[in-house]
Amino acid sequence: MKKTLSALALCAALSSGAAQAADLPYRKDAPVYAPPPPTFTWTGLYAGLNAGGGWGSGGRGGNNGYVLGGGQVGYNLQLSPMFVAGLETDFQGASSRNLNWFGTVRGRLGITPFSPNLLIYGTGGFAYGEGSGGSNNGWNNAWLLNGANNNGLPPVWNNGGSGANGVNTGWTGGGGVEWAFSPRWSVKLEYLHTDLSGGGDNGWWGGRERHNRSNLVRAGVNYHFNVAAPAPVFAKY
Repeated sequence: MKKTLSALALCAALSSGAAQAADLPYRKDAPVYAPPPPTFTWTGLYAGLNAGGGWGSGGRGGNNGYVLGGGQVGYNLQLSPMFVAGLETDFQGASSRNLNWFGTVRGRLGITPFSPNLLIYGTGGFAYGEGSGGSNNGWNNAWLLNGANNNGLPPVWNNGGSGANGVNTGWTGGGGVEWAFSPRWSVKLEYLHTDLSGGGDNGWWGGRERHNRSNLVRAGVNYHFNVAAPAPVFAKY
């Protein structure tokens, strides 16, 4: 009888210990931490290429179309989730008979109202370029014809006449949209109006400026170095 009671007591003790062991928390390996993807930012240095077309009023034939292409380098600063400021310079070759090449140095200010990756911006600044507007004969002919056909009034220079030869300076302004389809790459579409001015072939002839005005539409692609992008966050254990 004593042996039976002892066996029952042992079984009860073992059952109680097993039940208590089952109630203990189960320790397993910690889950692998996956850091969140870094937040996209426009801040950083970028460089790229562009191509497009233009039309202007710098030639004797009036408005004329041409092809252009070149490259750009710039730097953006993300001021806030909505606003981006930057500085860009570019250099272009052109097939225009009135403009051999030109470049700009521009500020940019943009907003991202729909998506952090979509930048809508305005731009403006300094422009320079080499005109090839023809000889003084073109200037004089335009001058004399305007005077002869102006009912005896003083002759007026027509902006459709020959543009200014040599390197000329002026201003540019416009805007565009840029979409970053990856952290490193973006594409853009941009419009610019440029106004380059200079004197006649022999200087500031008659004290009158000769303008080479152009409208440009171009598409481009940029590679972003993202030197100021935040480093990814790693978990600490």
